[in-house]
Amino acid sequence: MRFVSLFLNNRLTITPESLVNDSSLKAVPFNELPAVEQPPLNLTFQYDEKFQQILYGKQLLVDELSFTINQIQKHYENGYVKYSTGISKTSNGYLCRRCGNEKIRLFAVFFCFRCKSDNCAYCRNCIMMGRVSQCTPLISWSGPKVNGSRENNLHWNGELSSGQQVASQNFVERIGNEGELLIWAVCGAGKTEVLFKGIEKALNLGLRVCIATPRTDVVLELAPRLKVVFPNTMVASYYGWSEERETPAQLVISTTHQLYRFKQAFNIMIVDEVDAFPYSYDKTLQNAVSRAVTPKHFLLYLSATPSRMMKKAVMNGNLPFVKIPKRFHGFALPVPKMVWGGEWKKRLERGKLPDPFVKWLKAQAESGRRAMIFVSSVAVLEKLTELIKKIADVPVDSVHSEDSLRKEKVSQFRNEDIQLLVTTTILERGVTVPFLDVAVFGADHDVFTESAIVQIAGRAGRSKDDYNGGVLLFHYGKSLSMIQAINHIKNMNKEAGL
Repeated sequence: MRFVSLFLNNRLTITPESLVNDSSLKAVPFNELPAVEQPPLNLTFQYDEKFQQILYGKQLLVDELSFTINQIQKHYENGYVKYSTGISKTSNGYLCRRCGNEKIRLFAVFFCFRCKSDNCAYCRNCIMMGRVSQCTPLISWSGPKVNGSRENNLHWNGELSSGQQVASQNFVERIGNEGELLIWAVCGAGKTEVLFKGIEKALNLGLRVCIATPRTDVVLELAPRLKVVFPNTMVASYYGWSEERETPAQLVISTTHQLYRFKQAFNIMIVDEVDAFPYSYDKTLQNAVSRAVTPKHFLLYLSATPSRMMKKAVMNGNLPFVKIPKRFHGFALPVPKMVWGGEWKKRLERGKLPDPFVKWLKAQAESGRRAMIFVSSVAVLEKLTELIKKIADVPVDSVHSEDSLRKEKVSQFRNEDIQLLVTTTILERGVTVPFLDVAVFGADHDVFTESAIVQIAGRAGRSKDDYNGGVLLFHYGKSLSMIQAINHIKNMNKEAGL
């Protein structure tokens, strides 16, 4: 966008070009404007409360707001809205003020219709959230804060296991204070239920809470559950195609990517699956969590497979933690079994499947039990799914991260409309389906790390009525990750006394 700088009420201010009728004033891209002080807050101005609720704690593009540029400008001139630079020049290149990206390879320049520049730089790292360029202002709220409701009673009559109770109490005691805590809990320990009492206390103190997770599927799993147990609370889910992103919520369940849009919004930040890709590898996502919290905040980490760095912090006493080595129903974690399947890659290329896998597949289909079949890539997924459909006379489908019907297919699988679901590692975490067995096709592939296999195995046996689901690793040579994952699960069972 292009703006002009002019004097208003004896003060230098800025105005979008489209709102200025004086042709003598020169319009320049936003990044070329002189430094201008934020207009003071005009307490007599009747600000739009809906605008306040949508924008509070966020930094958004003009195109993301359902308000006219004239409405935005009026709030700016009266001190209720702030314009900030989207892309800044640095000595090494550029800095994206939304996602924190500084990698020069993740910036590009283009001819910009809005600012008429041939070399307007934009950030490619967060382009999926809408393009931030040098001439793009980020818009944030600078008026009165939104006060949270203090009537957010928990509606849940369940009971916590002894391990859950200890973790829950630790969380509750820390609400209202600054700091951090790791809850290190096995898959199926019931981490969500552990959060309930702490979230209730935070909400009733008027605090704002966010549960952030790297995977959309986990958001879709958690949001309905939290809406049920907090029926009087404004709860919103934030993910790529969410329709609730304008909902003024006190409790937010969000993918970590959506946190790019927040700034100093949350008093309590709960990072679920803190070790998961891409969050564990992407510094800009980690920075997004840091920017999304208020200066005084509490951070809670949840993980069944903490990273080496996090384990080291625990061992050195730098990170308080609570460990839950036993599932909520008290039964052991299913230990994966390794099954040699021959050269599965070559057989797949020839349109054939390993005999042990075919034998299991037929038995699985006849059993009537659902199964997730994990694969290393979309290419393998497509070939394998077609071959399975020829062998198994039951409903078969596949899903991956770019699947436009991903949400619908997972729902169909839950509802038993699909019996065999072939999937990439997108469903390795956060998805709970009862009466489920799990198989990994090509478990020796590098994508199946120790933590990935532990998480995949954790999909089975999550119900007290079906605690002994099967986990099979079909391979062409035992990998170190497979061995480490099995030892990891055995050690957790041993620590739980099982």
